[in-house]
Amino acid sequence: MSQDTVDFTDVSGDATDPFTAELLTDESPATASRSVVQGVQKMTPSEAFVETLVANDVTDIFGIMGSAFMDAMDIFAPAGIRLVPVVHEQGAAHMADGYARASGRHGVVIGQNGPGISNCVTGIAAAFWAHSPVVIVTPEAGTTGIGLGGFQEAKQLPMFQEFTKYQGHVTHPARMAEFTGRCFDRAMSENGPTQLNIPRDYFYGEIKAEIPQPRRVDRGAGGTKSLDEAAALLATAKFPVIVSGGGVVMADGVEECKDLAERLGAPVVNSYQHNDSFPASHPLWAGPLGYQGSKAGMKLISQADVVIALGTRLGPFGTLPQYGQAYWPTEAKIIQIDADHTMLGLVKKISVGICGDAKAVAVELNKRLDQLTLACDATKAERAAVIKAEKESWEEELTAWTHEKDEYSLDMLEEHKNEEGNWLSPRQVLRELEKAMPEDVMVSTDIGNINSVAHSYLRFEKPRSFFAPMSFGNCGYALPTMIGAKAAAMHRPAVAYAGDGAWAMSMGEVLTAVRHDIPVTAVVFRNRQWGAEKKNQVEFYNRRFVAGEARQRRELRRDGADHGR
Repeated sequence: MSQDTVDFTDVSGDATDPFTAELLTDESPATASRSVVQGVQKMTPSEAFVETLVANDVTDIFGIMGSAFMDAMDIFAPAGIRLVPVVHEQGAAHMADGYARASGRHGVVIGQNGPGISNCVTGIAAAFWAHSPVVIVTPEAGTTGIGLGGFQEAKQLPMFQEFTKYQGHVTHPARMAEFTGRCFDRAMSENGPTQLNIPRDYFYGEIKAEIPQPRRVDRGAGGTKSLDEAAALLATAKFPVIVSGGGVVMADGVEECKDLAERLGAPVVNSYQHNDSFPASHPLWAGPLGYQGSKAGMKLISQADVVIALGTRLGPFGTLPQYGQAYWPTEAKIIQIDADHTMLGLVKKISVGICGDAKAVAVELNKRLDQLTLACDATKAERAAVIKAEKESWEEELTAWTHEKDEYSLDMLEEHKNEEGNWLSPRQVLRELEKAMPEDVMVSTDIGNINSVAHSYLRFEKPRSFFAPMSFGNCGYALPTMIGAKAAAMHRPAVAYAGDGAWAMSMGEVLTAVRHDIPVTAVVFRNRQWGAEKKNQVEFYNRRFVAGEARQRRELRRDGADHGR
């Protein structure tokens, strides 16, 4: 290693230990390449780390450079790995999330030990709830300084334990490739983030290592008994409905879901924030469930006697009453299919649970149904007419809502118009954006009212097209996530929706998009307020606005008595 590297590490106090000092003075050339080395070889731990990245087909990493991993970073480029520097590490984690969801491969994020790593927690939490196979590499303070309160020292494993499927801590330089490979394997097998924690002095020295080849789980269709039970139950169904979830997208099983829906003549609703799990042009598509979703889908599922929850955990927020309607069919039998057996029956009481790949299960169910006489066959045409009527009714209602008529919305529009000219209503904008979207578009939405309302207007033809913050619901998600998605699929149009509050939290990543030529379109809804919380103040607090926009604060001071203060 160069003298510069030794001096730099000395600053952090890592070279005071004899073992560490020996590692730092060993010399070994940086020989990483896209052609993975075979068998046991002499190399540096940095090379073992990078070679394992190469074995797992890593070509892009998001983060901010740091001294803690500089020895490995020095050989990223020769290995064919691009480090994409970002403005803030939370953005890097979101980019890795978007990259993973768009590509179906790993997203990778890295940062400096301490503050660089802690900045990533929110982004990794969002990836956890999106079931994204993100690997976060967390270089740690050197082993000889841990516990002394040194520069940028922190306990980095507890930070992520709630939001990772596996945490690998490199306990010795010789185990670098082992732990690195395991983190990648577990991210894919567990459908979620994993953490690779590496003491910074463990990148140096000379070791003997064998680069592990990736191990991928071959997910099956579940047990024969549960499949037979599901088919028998479906044979008796008179009004079956399919909930197509994120598991369908991750399994690349949209076509198989279509086959199952067509065999049953069943309407298909998207699970919450998975609008891309079934093509919107299909006659059986009925739109998303959940907050600000499709009334058509809700009315249809309320009639179900059997619900097929395909690749969805049936999260509570996605099945709550909406539009004043408690639409979930409490008397319906539920067949739940999920690759994670712990999700089966967790939220809703189920009749049959199948632990398996959504695509494979759909194939096996179709095989069984083709050999059965189905009760729902006799009413396919009638059911198709009901689906068509409910969708048409919902579209008419959406069109009627294009220009808001409630007193609050009219007041706000008039005020903005007087100040700055003509303003478009949010639903009008969403409707026009819907019409303008190319067929292969990718769209990310941030959190907040306008993004929730967008669920009714976002229709997709292809999977891996919709990126939302899911149950974690953090601001600042949309733009960086879409940058990551675009980096993984440069041929696809990429659009990010955000309110002005969420936009302010992430707009710095425009620099990342420009610097690295990753073009995305950002749509910013400038409502000058925290809309979701302001709605609560309107509906539940008699319009007593606190911590809202400047105009409202002035109004509150002027008319305090009128607001009950």
